[in-house]
Amino acid sequence: MRYSFVFLFVLLLTSCDYFKVKKTSSEAILKEELETFNWNDVDEYPSFSVCDSVIGKDEKTRCFQETITSNITGFLQDEKIVVTQDIEDTIQLAFQVSKMGELMLTNAKIDSLTLKEIPNIKSLLDKSLEALPKIYSAIKRGQQVTTEFDLPIIISVD
Repeated sequence: MRYSFVFLFVLLLTSCDYFKVKKTSSEAILKEELETFNWNDVDEYPSFSVCDSVIGKDEKTRCFQETITSNITGFLQDEKIVVTQDIEDTIQLAFQVSKMGELMLTNAKIDSLTLKEIPNIKSLLDKSLEALPKIYSAIKRGQQVTTEFDLPIIISVD
């Protein structure tokens, strides 16, 4: 009987460890959250007011890109561009939309023949971006965020 009391007493003392609550620090929670956070994805892509009626993230993304593409190509088609050679080029444009909804062209990969034939192509691209309607910035976790994206534009001049 005495051994059973000792055994129960030891069991009681060791079982108290199972009821301890582990304290987690705010730093540990933050570190865990940052590791699982996807930095390359946003909840809502940047958009224009014409894209408000579109439902779905992929459709809004497509609407945003099509609006920029149609605006740039429309602007370039209205310009009187004179070339000595036919040009078929795909220009890779890198954009940044700020938290405030400001669109900025950060990089443009343009073929050397296109630059030779249309030396003012970069200024034309900048002017076409100025004519865009108001942009609503991307949203991630309820906050407006800066986003970057690439967009190919096909240039065809005969």
